[in-house]
Amino acid sequence: MPAALDRPHARLAYQEDGTGPLVVYAHGALSSRDHDRRLGFDWSPITAAGHRLARYDARGHGRSTGRPVEADYAYPALGADYLALCEHLAPGERIDAVGSSMGAATVLYAALAEPERFDRLVLAMPGVAWQAREARRAGLLGAADLVEQQGGAAFLAAARRQGPPPVLAGMPDFPPEFDVAEELLPTLLRAVAANDLPAPQALRTLPHPGLVLCWDTDPTHPEETARQLADLLPGAELHVSRTLADIHTWGRRAAEFLAR
Repeated sequence: MPAALDRPHARLAYQEDGTGPLVVYAHGALSSRDHDRRLGFDWSPITAAGHRLARYDARGHGRSTGRPVEADYAYPALGADYLALCEHLAPGERIDAVGSSMGAATVLYAALAEPERFDRLVLAMPGVAWQAREARRAGLLGAADLVEQQGGAAFLAAARRQGPPPVLAGMPDFPPEFDVAEELLPTLLRAVAANDLPAPQALRTLPHPGLVLCWDTDPTHPEETARQLADLLPGAELHVSRTLADIHTWGRRAAEFLAR
């Protein structure tokens, strides 16, 4: 059932499916619930396994509102939105968390802020992080300038000319149109450039069982970052997909992990 939650300077659109213990899913940057569907990401096995799955559009994405202020899209701020939605949907209860790319970082910042809120963490496609992220920042800032100078269509065309990483070569129309209003796109790109995963020493303090899902051959979501993250989280498991067909098993793998 679609609904919305009011937050400072934003209104978060969300939906719930299924019944049972709550799982909250957070998507990646420039994406949305609908964008995930167009990419072929299917998390419905989580509901089929007996969970209530809440999915939402991050502020400034999809059907959620936002304003052109970079600080609103810092990962800790997005983590605060995530925690507010958790409290709205399951006051005082422990939940399981799932996030992809920016959503994985959102989950980690939320878990660091309120570790007692969570049981298990599923972290898909963690973005390039720490020292390795420096090279990524210039490209994101250049993309923000491109949007301001030539419009969002020029940015999408440039992304499509670059093409997908080899593991996603079979995905049609990659990437699908981004789900962000053009007037917010430069702000979001600059915020993504400034963001990073939490510091390694902070991640070592998280007590939650974790599942890290990644694919190979993608420099923006590298296998190396996923391996480092899995090593930092106590007891975390890592699964690396090397084909598009295997990526499409992530929903089932997440459901099996959460059902343990």
